[in-house]
Amino acid sequence: MIQIINARILQLDPARVSGPVTITIEGSTVTTVTDQPTRTVPPPDQTLIIDAGGAYVMPGAACGHHHFYSWLARGMTAAIGPTPDFVSILKQVWWRLDRAHTEETLRATAEVAALETIRTGTTAVIDHHASPNCIDGSLSILAEAFRETGLRGILCYEATDRNGKAGLRAGVAENARFAREVAQDTAGPDRLVEAAVGAHAPFTLENDSLELLAETVCTTGKGLHIHVAEDRFDASHSRFAHGQELLRRLNRFKLLSPLAIIAHGIHLTAEDIDLLNEADLTLAHNCRSNMNNGVGYNPHLPQVNRVTLGTDGIGSDMWEELRFAFFKHHDAGGLLGPDTFVRFLNNTNHVLRRYFGRPFGCIEAGSTADLVITDYHAPTPLDPANVPGHLLYGMSSRDVHTVIVNGRVVLRDREFTIDLDHERVYARAREAAQKLWKRIDSIAP
Repeated sequence: MIQIINARILQLDPARVSGPVTITIEGSTVTTVTDQPTRTVPPPDQTLIIDAGGAYVMPGAACGHHHFYSWLARGMTAAIGPTPDFVSILKQVWWRLDRAHTEETLRATAEVAALETIRTGTTAVIDHHASPNCIDGSLSILAEAFRETGLRGILCYEATDRNGKAGLRAGVAENARFAREVAQDTAGPDRLVEAAVGAHAPFTLENDSLELLAETVCTTGKGLHIHVAEDRFDASHSRFAHGQELLRRLNRFKLLSPLAIIAHGIHLTAEDIDLLNEADLTLAHNCRSNMNNGVGYNPHLPQVNRVTLGTDGIGSDMWEELRFAFFKHHDAGGLLGPDTFVRFLNNTNHVLRRYFGRPFGCIEAGSTADLVITDYHAPTPLDPANVPGHLLYGMSSRDVHTVIVNGRVVLRDREFTIDLDHERVYARAREAAQKLWKRIDSIAP
């Protein structure tokens, strides 16, 4: 049991700011929230008491679309050719990096990415993985890092035709295998990791591949996680090849469901947007990545019913992602307010609820104990009406000092509490990065 005393709750959507309370956690669940701020009777044996000292306790942030496999690209010195457009970025950088991964480098990137994610106060990640020369068992390697560090995740493998049909079949098979592994998780409702069915993008998937993916979605009961219309090339190439709108093509193969996640969607058509909303899909908006790749700004956000925020591999700091998403929207002439973008950030919790069958994004009896304690000191009044303003213009991941995931304290007073030598993790990551970059140099675009 854990009791957080002298805590003030700061909740995003609906916005809530409480006075001093005591939050009790049993197992992976918040069991009570009482107005009694401090204990007046001795705690039961084996109860961990955390005195928040009046600090704000928040639901952990969640990333709606990520690529942990890209983590070791930071500062990369591999020889990269010209990248004047999105397709050349894929061919010169990401499709060489993913082919360079081995079990060793994948394990290193997963561990260090998980640790750095936790440091930012992000407690859950929806990841989209690719390692064409290390497919079988790759999701289990990722899952091991998630469980070891205490991070929550929904994992899938990015199936694609770009490495041949054998690679496509191996990617689909890895999705199916991992879904079976998750179904056998003895933790049951307390499990940390879930499975989706991954695919790269429509322009790298032929119709027979979509059929195979549809069979896997059907047999596993999971949702599709796929990039769609990230760049004009995806939209124009796919329509040229198949003569129909992108989402209509996916729908033809029964790949659209409330569990599906569509990443980017910048160049979707009006018909695509209507179908996205009718199917109750989730659109993961990745503002910083879109800016980095120069693929354009997504003008459809006001028309989409369910938008989440992701990073597309540009780190895990969701506070930073929230700011970029809001500021870029206004820079592009958008009229959505701060409260809308805070809702977008919170919306990933609805995806978690759909996969895990538990409540996320709130702090109340029965909610999942994925919590962050910050030491943010508000220089102006903080109340439910101005929570978005404080999130956008004041609070940051630097304020995070304690992180609890699934009822387990994984970071306390900015120090990891897990049984893992984090200094050695960083050392292994640096060694693995050098090996990875050297292999990238040997791989032709």
